[in-house]
Amino acid sequence: MMINKGINRAESGTERALPNVMVLFEHLSDDDGKAAKYGGSGAAEGGAVAEHAVRSGDAGGMLVPFAFEETLCRDIGAGLAPPALHLWSHPAGVALGLRDSKLPRAEEAMAGLERRGFRTAVRHSGGAAVPLDAGIVNVALVLPKTPGKLDFHDDFRLLASLIQEAVAVSHPQAAALIQAGEITGSYCPGDFDLAIGGRKFCGIAQRRQSSAYFVHAFVVVSGSGQERGELIRRFYETASGGDESLSYPRVRPETIAALSELGGPASAAVFASGIRQAISGRGVQLKPAALLKEETGYNLQYADQRVLEAARVLRERYAR
Repeated sequence: MMINKGINRAESGTERALPNVMVLFEHLSDDDGKAAKYGGSGAAEGGAVAEHAVRSGDAGGMLVPFAFEETLCRDIGAGLAPPALHLWSHPAGVALGLRDSKLPRAEEAMAGLERRGFRTAVRHSGGAAVPLDAGIVNVALVLPKTPGKLDFHDDFRLLASLIQEAVAVSHPQAAALIQAGEITGSYCPGDFDLAIGGRKFCGIAQRRQSSAYFVHAFVVVSGSGQERGELIRRFYETASGGDESLSYPRVRPETIAALSELGGPASAAVFASGIRQAISGRGVQLKPAALLKEETGYNLQYADQRVLEAARVLRERYAR
């Protein structure tokens, strides 16, 4: 059941402020209109694209974006880079939570996804299984830790309100309907699910290191939410072996929707533009990564050896 609460900066009072300067890293697919299809040959084609997209990171496969954020987070904690915004998508994959990987037939279920063209991996930022494709925009705020006690709810509220503001840039009526609260029956349910009319389009998770952390959202922008929900429902059906006594999300595909199905932005490009404008609208100087390289020499890319090594370590650490 959804908690009936909207997202209002003025009501929060405790919402964390953004830094004055942030660097922008973008790894978005060129065409989210070609997001993976979830029931046939289109998925295999999407998988081939995904393989090509991360070929340089084969040791970690689809974990390369997560490894990039892990490496960037360490650098920000060490003062080597300013706070950052990372926007990315992946052509065809399913990122699992650690508990998902422990289900009795998880390996069989993951192998089934791989045969259909979906890369699989266990992510380290918490939560449960979520699909990744070109119509889903992943948004991460990577920030240094500040003195004093951190409340992760403040960070979730911050990212939730930024997403609402991003939607409002192009579709203010849809943005006004966004609610935060757990959507029972959705994949990866949590207190800061974002939904319109009881249908979830976004989930938020967090990962902390000793000197920095990131808060990360997956935003379903285009394509079919119900088809994505069916993909994850079938994964759990196989992975659990039908054992109803096990703890895992009971996914009802009809609880998932894309923003484009809910009166919001119809493409990843439009939504990503909204995120950039929402952050800039809060007085933040959003500096492109290329400009940071010119000014300081800092240049982190997916193909960097540190990122590829981090992807390898993540895959080994969270292997079943």
